[in-house]
Amino acid sequence: MSTSSINPHGQPVTRRLVIARNADRDANELIGLARGVLADGIVNQGEAEFLLRWLEERPESLNVWPFSVLFERLNDALQDGHLDAEEEADLMALLLDYTGGGSLTGGEDTSASRQSSALPLCEPAPEIEFEDCHFVLTGKFITGTRAECEAEIMERGGLTQSNPTRKTRFVVIGNLGSTDWAQSSYGRKIQKAVELRADGRDLAIVSEKHWASYLGD
Repeated sequence: MSTSSINPHGQPVTRRLVIARNADRDANELIGLARGVLADGIVNQGEAEFLLRWLEERPESLNVWPFSVLFERLNDALQDGHLDAEEEADLMALLLDYTGGGSLTGGEDTSASRQSSALPLCEPAPEIEFEDCHFVLTGKFITGTRAECEAEIMERGGLTQSNPTRKTRFVVIGNLGSTDWAQSSYGRKIQKAVELRADGRDLAIVSEKHWASYLGD
């Protein structure tokens, strides 16, 4: 269990959570940088070196996915001072996965199939309660590893599940990775949650960002 203090609402605030919040801010900036790099369909050496310097200036974020993975890949790729075609393709794939994929041509995809893949988040997003509530986490999280995020829930009296059931109160979708959930590896959990919600169950589908906002001040 991590060292924690108590916020004005009587809930624990861990140093890990503070780091995660900074990582959340950095992640938003990194998405913008990654999309800029991908706009012309290539990752050149200058862009790779810039991303590496940007990451080096944020050492605490390097403990959090995807910063740790991107830093390692960039560091390895540039170790010999040259970014070859294989290394460029590897970085391209990693940045595409991080930004949610899509077209490299920069055009907005307005097709019906793309629109139908929008995440089915509850609007407006409900208040998050922890005590005796069942949570399912799916996707990739900025806040930490799956085990760390589940620990945050259990510290507050909540319970965690691997898959949505009739007991599930909240399904939390990680902020990172593809938003094309219908085709993703974690899409089945979301689809099951949508079906339970449509069946009248008191189940809310929320984003990691909304969920994390209730972890403490």
